[in-house]
Amino acid sequence: MRLDPDLHEFLASHGGPFFELQEQLKLLRKNALRVESRAVLFVALAWGVPFLLGLPRSFSLERGQGAYLADLGVWAKFFIGIGAFVLAELQVENGLKAKLAQLARAPIVAPTSIPAAATIVSWALRQRDSRGAELACLALAVFASTLSYLNFHTAEASSWAVEHLLEGNRITLAGWWSICFSLPLFVFLFLRGAWRHLVWTRLLRKLATLDLRLVATHPDGKGGLAFLGQYPNAYAIFVFGMSCAIAAAVAKHHLNEGLSTATLTTVMGGWLAIVISFFAYSLSAFSPPLYRLKEQGMSLLGAQATNYCRSAERKAIGQNVFPASTPEPDTELSDPGKQYEATCKLSTILVSRATVVPVAAAALIPFALVAATMLPYKDVLSVLKKLLVL
Repeated sequence: MRLDPDLHEFLASHGGPFFELQEQLKLLRKNALRVESRAVLFVALAWGVPFLLGLPRSFSLERGQGAYLADLGVWAKFFIGIGAFVLAELQVENGLKAKLAQLARAPIVAPTSIPAAATIVSWALRQRDSRGAELACLALAVFASTLSYLNFHTAEASSWAVEHLLEGNRITLAGWWSICFSLPLFVFLFLRGAWRHLVWTRLLRKLATLDLRLVATHPDGKGGLAFLGQYPNAYAIFVFGMSCAIAAAVAKHHLNEGLSTATLTTVMGGWLAIVISFFAYSLSAFSPPLYRLKEQGMSLLGAQATNYCRSAERKAIGQNVFPASTPEPDTELSDPGKQYEATCKLSTILVSRATVVPVAAAALIPFALVAATMLPYKDVLSVLKKLLVL
């Protein structure tokens, strides 16, 4: 039994005004996202154009002079971040599509709930294509640019983006480009990706309320849903891009004001917790049905185990140690011991350390590189291992 074809058509990186614009500009096709060429183009526009506008000063590597090539934020947001967000589109789409296909292949959703599942997927497709959502993302991106513009005017030193003069700061051509294009593009791509993950989250949480064909004794230890717990790793590149931007801000703070090892470790742990929570919320919807599955499974198997053991006891000694008031039929029962043990071990939480190691590593590696400038190599590895173990 298969779900409605719409389930297989939920392509996380398709649809919406921005997708349509890129399609009109021949940057992509419906059957080919062309993430590599688009990543190169967007990075060239966001990072390369300010570099060219700032020539010949752009070649300077003197950090104290606010050089373009020495600005960690520029590299993190306009080069790595934007490139990562675009490259992540294909990985995210293929990863989520594979999980939905597995839901249909098992099938996890009961046949009686297929019409409801189709309705949920149709709703998710409309939300994915929402013009209002992308307009809100664009508005927030413009707001971020406005804040950047105000910060440039309050800068107390010259840099690639602003000239500090007695009569007031003057924004350079490279600075204007970053305000009007580079930063809005970075923020928009991040918010657009986050919004689409929110749509995916709502999709999963709605599906979790349907009649699910879960198996308490499934060998994956999660009722047959373990594959869903691995979906966050499809966002590894996306998380890496955002982590680089935050790690660059931490590094700038360290260079300007200093940063203790304890504070850096706390920041790394806090960011990892945010990333895991970002994905755990969508998967937490399956905990209630898994809990009910475990509870009911242990109850039914426990009752069968009692009957089986009492029957075996009668065969062994001729009667039960605690006989029943009425005769009990000696029916052939299979031993439910292994099934009961498997049900006892059933996990009701889909997120685990083993399933999210790739995305956790993507969240922490940029911070580890920053930490390497402050701590010995062995200490950095020690902190990284502790956080990944947690």
